[in-house]
Amino acid sequence: MRYTRMPIEIESPEEMGYNTIKYNLAESSLKDINLGDIDVNLKNLVLFYGEHKGIKKLREAIKENSSILTSDDILVTTGAATSLFIVSTTLLNPEDHLIVIRPNYGTNIETPRAINCDISIVDLYFEHDFAIDIQAVRSLIKPSTKLISITNPHNPTGKLFDGHLIKELVVLAEEHNCRLLVDETYRDLNFQTELKPYIAEISPNVISVSSVSKSFGAPGIRIGWLICRDAELMHDFLAAKEQICLCNSVVDEEIAYHLLHNKTAILEKSHAHIRANFEYFKEWFATQKFLEWVEPQSGVVCFPRLKAQYNHVDMEKVYERLYKEYATIVGPGHWFEQDKKYMRIGFGYPSLEELKAGLDNLHHCLIQVAE
Repeated sequence: MRYTRMPIEIESPEEMGYNTIKYNLAESSLKDINLGDIDVNLKNLVLFYGEHKGIKKLREAIKENSSILTSDDILVTTGAATSLFIVSTTLLNPEDHLIVIRPNYGTNIETPRAINCDISIVDLYFEHDFAIDIQAVRSLIKPSTKLISITNPHNPTGKLFDGHLIKELVVLAEEHNCRLLVDETYRDLNFQTELKPYIAEISPNVISVSSVSKSFGAPGIRIGWLICRDAELMHDFLAAKEQICLCNSVVDEEIAYHLLHNKTAILEKSHAHIRANFEYFKEWFATQKFLEWVEPQSGVVCFPRLKAQYNHVDMEKVYERLYKEYATIVGPGHWFEQDKKYMRIGFGYPSLEELKAGLDNLHHCLIQVAE
């Protein structure tokens, strides 16, 4: 496999240096927490090889009292990124075919490219409210199709695909004996509607992926998971994990269990913060003149673009000046293989005051470059 570094990683805040950024509107998560923020005692934790699937109590917490899922349907990994890598490298070979919905998280495209499999792209369009064209997906199915890949809630648009569409995709996967990968990393950031069960509950042909990185502000402990009801496939996924890392850090798993065990209280506080930020964000968006958006339905990101009359604006200059002169960043469109007139703006990571200042900086920067 030939690996390529992705722009979203090369230009990530951690690579640029958090100390150089004052107003971070690029993150698709909540603010990172401190270990001291949570009441977890690790003094008596034995630093042994952990259970290869992940400790049982953590897998039980992940399945959320589901009457359909069992703990054996869950594999805990070192972050959602490893789950996605395991899925791609297990299911795809050069002679296999993948259908991927774009924009998408880079790993869901770059790892299959490294495998050199056959890839068909179904693009989402602003003009169609970033809706998935199910007929386009259906028309691309081949005998060699092994995987259909989506994110839901969608990254970077904040679109939440409805249950009817999801069921159509599941039926497609079942009819053609392939898998539907649903990257559900932003599932717990659904602050506007009732939280739905993992889509993997619907069918053994579905693979759900998530983590504690985004919804709990804990990317530093590197805990994610994949869920699938196909026991044979889960055996293959476990074999892949054992060859990549064998097991997870037992320290990380213990902290992740604590977060999920206290999930209701944690998310109640987090959702209140997101709602307050989102209300201000909507007010700001209604008054600025440069950008248009498809209002996000879930998660903490949106994917606005420049209005047509400002397409002459040099966005390279905007992003450069925004960072160098205002210590502010957003996620430029090229992170997602889209035109640079698009940008991902995250409204969950900053405090309300940081959000206000960052959005003002973006507006002033656009004025300076456009006029």
